[in-house]
Amino acid sequence: MNNTKQFYIDGAWVDPIAGTDFDVINPSTEESYATISLGGEADSNAAIAAAKSAFGSWALSTKAERLELMESILDVYMRRSDEMGETISREMGAPIDMSKMAQSGTGSAHIKTFIRTLKGFEFERELRDNTPNDRIIYEPIGVCGLITPWNWPMNQIALKVMPALATGCTMILKPSEQSPLSGMLFADILHEAGVPAGVFNLVNGDGPGVGTSLSGHKDVDMISFTGSTRAGTAISKNAADTLKRVSLELGGKGANIVFADAAENAVQQGVARCFNNTGQSCNAPTRMLVERSRYDEAVEQAKAQADATAVDLASKEGRHIGPLVNALQFEKVQGLIDVGIKEGARLVAGGLGRPEGLNRGYFTRPTVFADCNNDMRIMREEVFGPVLSMMPFDSEEEAVAIANDTDYGLTNYVQTTDGEKANRMARKLRSGMVDMNGQARSAGAPFGGYKQSGNGREGGEWGMDEFLEVKAIGGWFPESA
Repeated sequence: MNNTKQFYIDGAWVDPIAGTDFDVINPSTEESYATISLGGEADSNAAIAAAKSAFGSWALSTKAERLELMESILDVYMRRSDEMGETISREMGAPIDMSKMAQSGTGSAHIKTFIRTLKGFEFERELRDNTPNDRIIYEPIGVCGLITPWNWPMNQIALKVMPALATGCTMILKPSEQSPLSGMLFADILHEAGVPAGVFNLVNGDGPGVGTSLSGHKDVDMISFTGSTRAGTAISKNAADTLKRVSLELGGKGANIVFADAAENAVQQGVARCFNNTGQSCNAPTRMLVERSRYDEAVEQAKAQADATAVDLASKEGRHIGPLVNALQFEKVQGLIDVGIKEGARLVAGGLGRPEGLNRGYFTRPTVFADCNNDMRIMREEVFGPVLSMMPFDSEEEAVAIANDTDYGLTNYVQTTDGEKANRMARKLRSGMVDMNGQARSAGAPFGGYKQSGNGREGGEWGMDEFLEVKAIGGWFPESA
């Protein structure tokens, strides 16, 4: 990619107005391999103006026209899917096989889901069968600022860009400056697919710069943000003066509740899920609560799984986890491992420092703490690294109380072969999502959380609703038969 210092505004790659250089670091080597520009207010304003200008015509596009465009995007994306996987692997450290299959694959999966969702979505509906003179019309909210994270870059970009396109919105994407090249490649894909000028725009930048400009601008009608709870709070405050809609997908501290009657491999699967993407997932099951009669065995199983988890360069093929994304994240995770040791949790696997044989790169040892309590920082704070914290429980009621005793409420997990108990737990857990016995939610299910995990939903019809205003009309003239 030769245009790494440019922004995509009004259908073309353009030079920054107020850009400053920023190095993109390969986290496996700690070396810079590309330089982007971080934009400023003038760049944000140019992108906002382009999106505002394009909104009038794009908002009036038909469902058929949007579907045709989305099908074209999917065709181009599939052709460049491996390229996307390679780009993500290099910029944020996901192992190459995992990156091509999962990181890049989430993008195509979400595009397909929104195509299917749009086909079945009715933008004009009757209020009820007996109200022929009422109409409910769903209209695009307007110009949208989309701010996405570095940990699952294409997952989050597709979850925001595709429903915005499907509903007739125009947009400005600010991908994370830590993983910007995948967003720029996505802009190339949209350009090749024929997205009209101004409908999609991309400006690289950091939170205090472009992020603040987008969230506070009077001509931006909505902000969709995925990232930390701290940043989500700041965005909400900055957006308040303009009363724009703010949709937030924030942090998590998921509890994985393992009952004595859980499947034999429940613990191993839970550890693997926690360590996936080097633990850098907001919905990772990082608190493992185990029924006391099975607890000692579970600790040994978790230790064995952690010890067997390979860590290696992102560029290498195979089943392993890669580095953390950058030096700041490495220091944060190391600091919280140190806190866990000092708080008195029993370290049973991993610990401080890099894995043996890796003396460079932001690599962290897969770590398991046992005998934790819910007052410990490692049980309350989002570590965002390959760190699992374990503690026992004695009853179903205690497990629910521990799981819900958190500021977060994104995803919880339940492991039991008792179907009635599983369903009871799912109802009692205060989180936007519950996965049970390794059964993932289906494509198009809503993704989002309670409490400090955010206030919106992404995916399927719920994801489209975020980008729509609802208009109620009385006195509608019924269409002639």
